[in-house]
Amino acid sequence: MKRHFVTFYSPGTFVSEETTKSIKKWGVDIAVKMSKKIKERYEALPYGFVFTTRERKVSDLDSKEIKRSNMYFLGGTILTLEDVLQRNDEKDKILILNMKANNYNKVVENTNSYKIVVPLQAKDIVLKIKGGTGK
Repeated sequence: MKRHFVTFYSPGTFVSEETTKSIKKWGVDIAVKMSKKIKERYEALPYGFVFTTRERKVSDLDSKEIKRSNMYFLGGTILTLEDVLQRNDEKDKILILNMKANNYNKVVENTNSYKIVVPLQAKDIVLKIKGGTGK
């Protein structure tokens, strides 16, 4: 038995909030539409989502993830370390240290609800979302 899911990520207090929903098939347009109905604590809206497929065989007690997509960001600004340094903003001090220490080439800054900055992996996609999510 196989099932497909989409997990939405929203800014949280210490870690991102997650909401996972079952879907018939992986579809970016479907997930973007679904994201507009997701609100977490303190009215936090999703900044991105991933698709997963889980499978359970008759002999398995629980399902196992057999496939995972890249992250799809619901809008945002892609920033390199050079971009962040050029802003010359004292508020970026920890971000700069984290980017250097963790060797992050790029990050995505998203402000759909609360500002969040997340590393951008090579296969991640930043979608152009008109008006952000939840609006």
